[in-house]
Parts: sequence; structure tokens; C-alpha cells
Amino acid sequence: MNTRRELPVAGPPARVRRDAVANADRILCAARRVVDRDGVESLTMDRLAAEAGVGKGTVFRAFGNRAGLFAALTDDSERRFQAAYLSGPPPLGPGAPPLDRLVAYGAARLRVYAEQGSLLLATAQTPIDKFDVPARKVSAMHVRMLLRQCGVGANLELLTETLLAPLDPELVHHLTTNRGLDESDLVAGWEALVRSVAG
Repeated sequence: MNTRRELPVAGPPARVRRDAVANADRILCAARRVVDRDGVESLTMDRLAAEAGVGKGTVFRAFGNRAGLFAALTDDSERRFQAAYLSGPPPLGPGAPPLDRLVAYGAARLRVYAEQGSLLLATAQTPIDKFDVPARKVSAMHVRMLLRQCGVGANLELLTETLLAPLDPELVHHLTTNRGLDESDLVAGWEALVRSVAG
């Protein structure tokens, strides 16, 4: 009787991982096509599976739900934005006075919204705890740090959230759609708020 233990085969798991990554890329490309062509409201899991040429189960395995899918779709622009404010050129990045960086942060965030508003709004409206989203945690940490550098010590948590509130996708959508404000109005309002809190 052969009691030698067989070693696990290493090939298939790596192949499975490669296949999963390829499927996720295919699904994201298909999702971007659907959104660009017909808008984010037309992006259902059934339609996405058909567009990507995969099963609906593959879509759910790759992204979990619509919230996961929307988060993945906005991930590239969020990474670029984070790189810009964490290590890019001033005034958004390091090297400018903290008050100038705070003003630049809000203006840049509102530009991201102008480019990807429908996706950001859809992400905000999915049933998740938006305060627990990693990108928002990093943003809050950044704003808190800049406030501290501006000399703000008291009520730091509350003031951080106060500054982040006007950058919320749902509020931006309401102000631009229902109140007739444009991006320049929002940037001017953000700057006035920042200077009143930290100036």
C-alpha cells in the first residue's frame, strides 16, 4: 500500500485566479461601455452579464453586488485623486500652505464629481455605510490633518465632517439639479466655508 502523500497541484489555482482577474476586467470594460452608452441607471446585473459574455453568477462573484461594482468603476479615478492630494504638486499636493491645500482639495473633489457624477451618485445611493468606505476614510484623515496644520484644535472631528458634507455626491447632485448651482458656485462656497472654519 502506497502511503506517500500527494503534493497539491499548483497550476489550477493560479489559473483560476488569472481567469477571475480576466473576468473582472472584462466585466468592468463592459460596465463602462453600458454606462457611457446608456447611463448608469441602465446598468443591471443581467444586462452586464450579457454585455460581458459571462454568467450572472460570475458578475456577483467578481463584485458581490451593485455597490461593489460601482466602487470598482470609480476606483481608478479615486486612486488618481488620492495620489494627487497625497503626493502631487501643490496647491493640492504637499508644498502649499494647509489652508490653500484645503481649498484646492474641495475644488478638485468637485471636479471629480463633474466627471463621474452619475457613478458617484449611484454609489452613494447603494445600501452601504458611506462613513466606512476606505476612500472616504482617507479623505477624512487628509482634511483632519490639514485642519490641524491650520491650527484648528477644538471640535476637530465635527469640523472635518462639516467640511466634507458639501462634497457629498447626493448633496452636490441636489444643489446642481434642483437649486441651479454650477461647479464654480460650489467651489466658491467650499472656499468660503474653509476660510471661515480654518482661516
